[in-house]
Parts: sequence; structure tokens; C-alpha cells
Amino acid sequence: MLVPAVIACIALVVVAIAAGASIVGASRARPADAPRGAAKGTARGAAKAPPRTAAAAPTQLPLQGKVVGIDPGHNGRNFTDPSYLDKKVWNGREWEDCDTTGAQTASGYTEARFNFQVAGYLRADLIKDGARVVLTRDSDNGIGPCVTTRSAIIDNAHANAAVDIHADGGPVSGRGFAVLEPVADGPNDKVIAASKRLGADVRDAMLAGTRMPVSSYDGKNGFTFRDDLAGLNLTTVPKILIEVGNMRNSTDAEVLTSAVFQQQVARVLLAAIVKFLG
Repeated sequence: MLVPAVIACIALVVVAIAAGASIVGASRARPADAPRGAAKGTARGAAKAPPRTAAAAPTQLPLQGKVVGIDPGHNGRNFTDPSYLDKKVWNGREWEDCDTTGAQTASGYTEARFNFQVAGYLRADLIKDGARVVLTRDSDNGIGPCVTTRSAIIDNAHANAAVDIHADGGPVSGRGFAVLEPVADGPNDKVIAASKRLGADVRDAMLAGTRMPVSSYDGKNGFTFRDDLAGLNLTTVPKILIEVGNMRNSTDAEVLTSAVFQQQVARVLLAAIVKFLG
């Protein structure tokens, strides 16, 4: 028979073991609101964070880093200074007038104004596409500069492409546009082939993007080669000159004086330049 002290001791041990088992069980139990499959430390069933994705690269503008030269022919007040215009400059082959007044429609709308309007629309379009634009004049209320200076401005800017914008003063019965291309004469030798490619892009864009036909009186199939213009003779960058239409023809004149058409021509020239530089 166990003595009372021994019985008391055994009872205390049994109570302690029972309490310990209760504590261990509590530590292993899953809380009521814990997700199923939860593990120690991190929950095995927890949702995984979405994988990190690299930031999208900024879209490169089609003419980013390119320089484009625009020469809007003539100037709005050239007519006020004939002595300045008559000054002779060397165009690489022969002496040429510093500048001229340009053509005009029967109603008096000047070529100088047309050229500057198209140049302004084209400049804005080129800048939107990332180009740096060099203009040979910044208003239509000035005189000049001379054709040799215009060429030098674009050459010194090391333009990747350049366009001289004009509208012709041809025979009243004649219609259409012509792309004037340079003829090799020394300074422009290295850019003759590139200028031909640019000219082809401009001609194709004009036919695709406007209803102006190729010239019925100037050149062939929309092209003419000129060796008597300083802007083409002295160029050291790919360049063409475009006569967008004939201001003395009533049908062409109605189109040329339209702001909608002027903007259309700017978009066409932009498309040709983007293609050429692409």
C-alpha cells in the first residue's frame, strides 16, 4: 500500500504531464481563420506576388536625331528692293540673280506666301516626328536672303535631307508639279544619288497623297534636271526642289491657294522625308 506522500507525488506528475500535452497541442493547432495548408513562417497557400516586368522602352520617333532643311523660296517683300535682287551671285556654274520676287496667281496670291505657308506646316510636322528643322527664312515680310546664302544655311547645318519649296510661273495652259534634281558639278557630286532617291520618294508621295498631276510642260514624268540653280548646284546634302504647281494656271491656282491643300503637301513631303531617312 502506497503511503499518502508517494500518492501525492504521483498525482502531481500526472497533472504536469497532462498540462504539457495541452500546451504542445495548442501550439500545433491551426487558428480558425488561417488558410488551409499554412506552414510555419510563410503560408504555403498564400497568393504569390506577380512577377516584375521591365518598363516599356520609350517609342523612338521616326526622325529622332535627324536634321531637315527647308528653303521656302523668295520672300514677301522682295519686290520692294530690286537692286538687292539683281545683285549677281556665283551659283557654281554661272552668275545668277541673288533672288527674285517669284510668281503669283491672277488674283495676286504670291508664290512667296504659298512657299512659306507650306514650310510652316511641314516644319510643325517634322518637329512632331522628332526632327530638328532649319529654315532659310523665318517670316514672309522680309527680303532675301540670296540663293547662295540659303544653300549655305542648309549645308552648314549638315542636314540629312532638304527640300526647296516653290510654285511655278509657267504657261497659262500648263498644269502640274515637277521635282527638280541636281546635276553633278563638283560641290554636289557626293549627294547626286541620294538626291535622286529623295526626289523619287517626293514624286511618289505627291502622286499618292494629292490630286496634283505631274507637270504637263516641265521635265518628264514629274522630273527635271537643272544645273542653273544655286540651291541645287551648291548643295552638299541630299536635296530636291519642288514646283508644287503652276500659279498661272487657273485650276492649279485654285488648289495652291487652299490651306487644306497646303497642309496636304506638307504631309506628303513629311512622308517622303521619313521614307528617305528611314
